[in-house]
Amino acid sequence: MNTIAGTIDRPLTHDPKKQAPMKPSTSEPAGSAIPDFTTTGATDSRQNRTREMQLIPEALARAHMRDRLHEAEQERRAIRLATARRMQRRAERASMRARRALAMAVMQ
Repeated sequence: MNTIAGTIDRPLTHDPKKQAPMKPSTSEPAGSAIPDFTTTGATDSRQNRTREMQLIPEALARAHMRDRLHEAEQERRAIRLATARRMQRRAERASMRARRALAMAVMQ
């Protein structure tokens, strides 16, 4: 049987009600906590924190996907711009050839 206690990264359980209570700090004097402390509020905030923590990877993945889509769109724009410039140069060369041909025809 494995008797190793859980760590912060890998707790034995994710259920806040089953987690071990926090040990009192030696640096704080005993009884320094707020006296009208409600347990249900603490449990709710702990559960909300747990829910938020579970949603962090999803939010990171969403942000990563948004960045990837933005990069892909920029790359597509750059490719379209390069293609347009290439076509423009080709059209300018064709125009110059036509001008030269016309000038040659007029000269003869």
